[in-house]
Amino acid sequence: MYDKTVLDNGLRVITHSMPRMQSVSIGVWLGVGSRNESRDTSGIAHFLEHLVFKGSKKYSCQQIKELIEGVGGALNGFTSEEATCYFAKLPKAMQFQALDILADMALNPLLKQSDIDKERYVILEEIKMHRDLPQSHVHDLFQELLWPGHSLGAPILGNDKTILRLSRRDLASFQKKCYVSSETVIAACGRLEHKEILKKIKEKLGGLQNYSKNTFDPAPGYEQSARIRILRKDIAQTHLALGFYGINRDHPDKYIYSLLHVIMGANMSSRLFSEVREKRGLAYAIGTYIKGFADTGTFLIHAGVDNTKLVQAIEVIAGELGKIKEKRVCANELRRAKDFYIGQLSLALESTLEHMFWIGEPTLHLNKTYKFDEVLKEVKKVSACDIKRLAGEIFKAGKTRLAVIGPVKEKGEEKKLYGCLRNL
Repeated sequence: MYDKTVLDNGLRVITHSMPRMQSVSIGVWLGVGSRNESRDTSGIAHFLEHLVFKGSKKYSCQQIKELIEGVGGALNGFTSEEATCYFAKLPKAMQFQALDILADMALNPLLKQSDIDKERYVILEEIKMHRDLPQSHVHDLFQELLWPGHSLGAPILGNDKTILRLSRRDLASFQKKCYVSSETVIAACGRLEHKEILKKIKEKLGGLQNYSKNTFDPAPGYEQSARIRILRKDIAQTHLALGFYGINRDHPDKYIYSLLHVIMGANMSSRLFSEVREKRGLAYAIGTYIKGFADTGTFLIHAGVDNTKLVQAIEVIAGELGKIKEKRVCANELRRAKDFYIGQLSLALESTLEHMFWIGEPTLHLNKTYKFDEVLKEVKKVSACDIKRLAGEIFKAGKTRLAVIGPVKEKGEEKKLYGCLRNL
């Protein structure tokens, strides 16, 4: 199903031929993110991602955009805690040019001082925008509660002080040290031939000789007690992020974990949406979010609620968490969760871009790919007992962290919130 080749320099190439498609999606994945930063360089991975689009040795900033967008394609990139990715989706006839552009961007950026000076203030504006959106900022507060003083708890965007302090030497050194062949995966899906893609990559990147390994500090332990952080702000709606320490990305329970997420808050049929919004009208938006890292993970419940109903909303959420720990889900609910998970995956894999993400990320982090039939088999094996067991392991009072942004009263309301969490 997937063709994979490892070059002599450690660079990995993985492709999937989708001959009925008219597009090709290509991603250059690098095993570096905010988790590889120190406190003094917080935000450098994301800063570098911005600068890569400003021009490379072979292509100017304008050429990078026009050569891909000018034929109807899309170009973008992202930085996460453990990865950076530059990707494009475009008509199949332009795949080799797009590959050359992405590779030259990532590995031969100009990093001009004038671009650094301008982009520094663009990122500062991005940070301001993020802070002005409480539904986004509350996630940063939650991460800090989970991992205080650790790179996992620091914002991917960095902070004002580090962004203002980072120099061209810092950025160039980080790029040279971390953008290395042994930490690079090129993934491509669509109307393509693996041999042709591989030939172009060997011509462009086969000569790279850097086998170093990017490292990061392991996730720290945690205090066995509920913790709350409140940012008091005069806004019309209170935003909350309530969550727990989860499991790593390749944990044996990963499919149970995903189905637990579906049941609790992944769609409008979920328990939290039904109970908090539909039955009680306490929120417009409520849902769950899961994420796995190399050695840990998060299970997060996020919502925006009426300023006067925060405690009531937390009580209802805590009640639903208690129910799934105490009583097995019924056969019909479990079947619907499985059908939703498989259906969503099936639809996503019809897209060349989503399929590229599907094979690129696990190849980068785990040096393996998942096959749809194997995933289907594992999902079908999950039982109601599995869901109940994992819910009991994750949804514990001692693992609970709650971040809130809104006009919360000084002490009385905070005490009530702690009371709700202790009852988990």
